[in-house]
Amino acid sequence: MTAEAIRDAAARSRQGTGDGDRPLRIALLSYKGNPFCGGQGVYVRHLSRELARLGHRVEVIGAQPYPVLDEGVPLTELPSLDLYRQPDPFRTPGRGEYRDWVDALEVATMWTGGFPEPLTFSLRARRHLAARRGDFDVVHDNQTLGYGLLGGPGVLGAPLVTTVHHPITVDRQLDLAAATTLRRRLSVRRWYGFTRMQRRVARRLPSVLTVSGTSRQEIVDHLGVDAGRVHVVHIGADTERFAPDPAVPEVPGRIVTTSSADVPLKGLVHLVEALAKVRTEHPEAHVVVVGRRAERGPVARAVERFGLNEPDHTGRVPVEFVKGISDEELVDLVRGAQIACVPSLYEGFSLPAAEAMATGTPLVATTGGAIPEVAGPDGETSLAVPPQDPGALAAALTRLLSDAPLRARLGRAGRARVLSRFTWRQAAIGTAEHYRDAIAHSTTGRRTG
Repeated sequence: MTAEAIRDAAARSRQGTGDGDRPLRIALLSYKGNPFCGGQGVYVRHLSRELARLGHRVEVIGAQPYPVLDEGVPLTELPSLDLYRQPDPFRTPGRGEYRDWVDALEVATMWTGGFPEPLTFSLRARRHLAARRGDFDVVHDNQTLGYGLLGGPGVLGAPLVTTVHHPITVDRQLDLAAATTLRRRLSVRRWYGFTRMQRRVARRLPSVLTVSGTSRQEIVDHLGVDAGRVHVVHIGADTERFAPDPAVPEVPGRIVTTSSADVPLKGLVHLVEALAKVRTEHPEAHVVVVGRRAERGPVARAVERFGLNEPDHTGRVPVEFVKGISDEELVDLVRGAQIACVPSLYEGFSLPAAEAMATGTPLVATTGGAIPEVAGPDGETSLAVPPQDPGALAAALTRLLSDAPLRARLGRAGRARVLSRFTWRQAAIGTAEHYRDAIAHSTTGRRTG
């Protein structure tokens, strides 16, 4: 055990769990957990670490892409057939890879254009938890919402708490609105077929956590969950890692954004168009996208149309994509930017916004979904623009690139906002309180049933 771990253990023994009760045994389920390909993986990694620091025993049970976890948090692998892995996504497994009927269901759903992982992971998790009855005080599902997780403590061996970051029906609506052909619309409908299951499951859940007031209302409206069963626990940034560092030089004109995929929801195409406008006044302006470059699609076409895919007079490509970078490289990338940008049409919370603000990097963000809850008032802790408005986005970026004092003021205010509202320790304490409520209600129900 390291000296730091010994100090942490001693502190926990003195302070308890931070929520005033005995340590809990927690099974945290993650059907998709890679922190470099989406917010769910970030949530699992940081929440599990902070729950462990509070003294709870957390075991993450996950499928591919497996979560990256911090020291002290064990991972139990519950493998799928990993049908979407690189470099051969949508692959057909060899005959020897099939283990049971769940594997066959997974392949059949993929063959017919659907997305099987929420259902098939829930079935594997149900089987795994039933075999380990008594090992956990509570099961925490991270947005799987699969049929296999129904049945209560009698099936899972412990009461269930579920986090819904935002209803995937929102993504479905936006993808359908962006579909330009009948074939594409039919494909989108089939891919999102699992959302029907998620609606049915969500309505039967005893306790639903979500990350913002906006997401809470969306869960009520889209999924039909009773408002009294949906509770907001804000998440946040790793404020120890995402922190200012004056030693990191500021790169003139750098705008950093995060986009896990070329989907309408993320609004990257609007940032590309805005950049073309910004460069007429600030030719050094460039965007670094943390995420995978799409070879085809709206973003690729916009980059080519505006001539942003070739090196400029500085030798820099105006729109650059980076992926697979370490935590330290990501933090320095954000620290070195003059602006962080969140151009999304909708976000259930927006971890990239919170992380950028934590580093002291000034933020330009849309008002889509819950982003204003995170970014704060326009002109005080960020600059806010309407979604899908490249002109307004360009104006805000130009204003901020031209005004160093404003950048400094927004950067300071943004970090102060995150420290006061959005930290993972606060999220862990709030989440553990809902675990205890679920356990208490489950115990009461057994006694009176």
